[in-house]
Amino acid sequence: MGWRDSTNPGKAGPASFQVRDTDGQVELISGSPPRYSQTQQNMGYAANQPWYKPKYWRKRTWAIVVALIVAIIIAVVVAAVEVTKANRYPNYTKLNYSLSDEYSGTTFFDKFNYFEGYDPAQGFVHYVPKEQATSLNLTYASADSAILRVDTSVGPTSDPDASTGRFSVRVESTTQYNDGLFIFDVKHTPYGCGSWPALWLVDSAHWPDNGEIDVMEAVNKATDGNQMTLHTTDNCEMDVKRKMTGDSLQTNCLNSTNSNAGCGVSGPTDSYGTTYNDASGGIMAMEWRAEGIRMWQFGRGSIPSDITAKNPDPSTWGTAAADFPNTDCDIGSHFRNQSIIVNIDLCGQYAGNVYAQSGCPSNCTDYVANNPDAFTDTYWEFGKFQVYTAS
Repeated sequence: MGWRDSTNPGKAGPASFQVRDTDGQVELISGSPPRYSQTQQNMGYAANQPWYKPKYWRKRTWAIVVALIVAIIIAVVVAAVEVTKANRYPNYTKLNYSLSDEYSGTTFFDKFNYFEGYDPAQGFVHYVPKEQATSLNLTYASADSAILRVDTSVGPTSDPDASTGRFSVRVESTTQYNDGLFIFDVKHTPYGCGSWPALWLVDSAHWPDNGEIDVMEAVNKATDGNQMTLHTTDNCEMDVKRKMTGDSLQTNCLNSTNSNAGCGVSGPTDSYGTTYNDASGGIMAMEWRAEGIRMWQFGRGSIPSDITAKNPDPSTWGTAAADFPNTDCDIGSHFRNQSIIVNIDLCGQYAGNVYAQSGCPSNCTDYVANNPDAFTDTYWEFGKFQVYTAS
């Protein structure tokens, strides 16, 4: 058997050829083999064409490109949402305030109830009624100042002694508030080993449901400055954009987290204690509104003129010392029916728990019981409290 090219002898790739066998001659005809470029064109992709020309892409390439574009769009949208979320901040528009309540002069304590008995925060105190506080000289007021102090008369040889707690005072305003601008003239802050004083607002009958606002608070030697804090039920977070000069301590305000530390903000060391007192104190201002709760502190020599003129305008006061915006905390649902409270606790859940690290001697309860002279500086002195309502 053999073959020969019947049309184009001498060239490779027969166009036709003949096969001879014993039965005769048979001719088979074949055309030119298909070109690869034609096959690729039929598949939607051209060989030797630039990759960046989409008209030559295969369907699989298109699918990959579309998926990448979708992923990029999603990433851009998510990033934009996160940036927007991180920059959320309430609009503290100017409010016009008018004076609605004042605590001042010799009648300063007439608008307060005196809490009696043991301390709800396990403090080493006996809170005394008004009559006993007056007789022990623990509360008194003049035309210019109101004083609230810890007892310094009962010592280890007294009968009865202070082995179950020292006499102190906790007063609560008879009026409850749901918002407002609060101006506190604070001339002297209490301090001393074992002490836990506070100026705060709370609905003591419905805590923590109606929240707590701590305006001034410190413990023991009070060398860390003033602490401003909110305590709430769930869903009140401060891990958001804030505008303040103080340092954030915690961002979760929930009372059951961090041993009820709340979402605190600390001020500078001269915002409380000996340095603050030596400078004759100053003004603590707290604005409580739907947009948030903000606090400012002004030294005696830098009190804004609009405060002294009884026409306060927080929009002109600059950056707050503490800022608690409503971004992730519904202020209206977390804070209601708040009374102004002033007290001086001893030891207890806060001062007692950090006493060993405070540089104070002995242990908290023994020191408090046996050293009455140690509490001569453990007193509040106020000028007046003013409460303004937005009109």
